Amino acid sequence: MATVLQINHATLVVRDLDEGRAFYEGVLGLAPLPTFNLDFPAQFYRINDHQQLHITEWEDVYSFRGHICMQVDDFSALFYALKQRDAIDVQPWGRVRRLPDGAMQLFARDPSGNLIEISCRADVPVDEAIFVDPLVEPGVSVYVSARNDARGERGVGATLYHTAREA
Repeated sequence: MATVLQINHATLVVRDLDEGRAFYEGVLGLAPLPTFNLDFPAQFYRINDHQQLHITEWEDVYSFRGHICMQVDDFSALFYALKQRDAIDVQPWGRVRRLPDGAMQLFARDPSGNLIEISCRADVPVDEAIFVDPLVEPGVSVYVSARNDARGERGVGATLYHTAREA
């Protein structure tokens, strides 16, 4: 059986490539990469040495809850930039929060409506002023759906940031 090694890239569909590029380059600070000679509008971005984000322009339907998560090194700066653009969306997964493992989490929409989770490790400093903002859940929490259906693996030590030893 083959082994999945990592996520190479994720592709998000945008309604306007230029508008998408302005968001992903200007707000998220992603560096564009050369893109294959495709016959449709597309742009590749470097996430790190092994991962990319691709955006491509199509008329499409956007997911309400489906998302990609991007780990950042400055949660506070992105919180303020996204709030200024009214891009933070608390409807699908609730307010901005500190998770039980100490990581921070927020969900935002790009100009096309794609949902992006922004997260940082617990050891990343976060501006204390964020915690009194009405968009932020007080204390430590996880999203509660009221569905009362807890299928799936649960347990102590759950985190967005496991290490190779814990995988």
